[in-house]
Amino acid sequence: MTESALSDLTRRYLAEVVPRVQELAAQAQSGAFDDAIDLMVEAIDKGGIIQAFGTGHSEAFAMEIAGRAGGLIPTNKIALRDVVVWGSKSPEILGGSELERDPAIVDELFALSPVGEDDVFLIASNSGVNGSIVGLALLVKERGHKLIAVTSLEHTNRVQPKHPSGKRLADVADVVIDNLAPFGDATLELAGGTPVGAVSSITAAFIAQLLTIGTAERIAERGVTPPLYISANIPGGDEHNRALEELYRGKITRTA
Repeated sequence: MTESALSDLTRRYLAEVVPRVQELAAQAQSGAFDDAIDLMVEAIDKGGIIQAFGTGHSEAFAMEIAGRAGGLIPTNKIALRDVVVWGSKSPEILGGSELERDPAIVDELFALSPVGEDDVFLIASNSGVNGSIVGLALLVKERGHKLIAVTSLEHTNRVQPKHPSGKRLADVADVVIDNLAPFGDATLELAGGTPVGAVSSITAAFIAQLLTIGTAERIAERGVTPPLYISANIPGGDEHNRALEELYRGKITRTA
């Protein structure tokens, strides 16, 4: 590929990403995320935790929510690998995408997670139809928790659900946020029609930050210091973070 062709693709990709980020910012500014922020603030006020879950590349969304500098401390990341790290499954189960599609895995996954009655769940899935995603969403609602979904409405409405219930993530959630990704996620095509330039990870990360900022701002407006991480790579970072994490002992887990 020539330098000029690469530059053209870069410009075209930027033209796909920037308007989506701007649209999400405008939505947040207009109050479109307020219902989700309300649920997150309510959970924290009650001593609850924000439980984040995503599979495949959507695990990046959960990582953006839980355990990072500038993020909220009362957060927890649930990952499919937990059934190996903490549970009964062997490492071989993590090969391929079968576990992501298995609705039966969610009972053990939920049981292994430090979930409290006042916790709110944030589940991200671009397609919103895989078995583990919809299965956990249904279990979360069955257990009485509020659920915020981040998904591509364009994609999810064009594919068939893979969960036996016939439901999509968006069908189950209390609040649905559209990540604005197109069908198939990729926004560009190479010569010959090969798709490239996915956007859902970028928009989902931006949504995660908008929700975090909105929640922290709402708490700060009441004259309370929001429980936020600072970077462990600056002086005093570890001490600050450990002191606040101690307030949530037994409610959150942090793994490498």
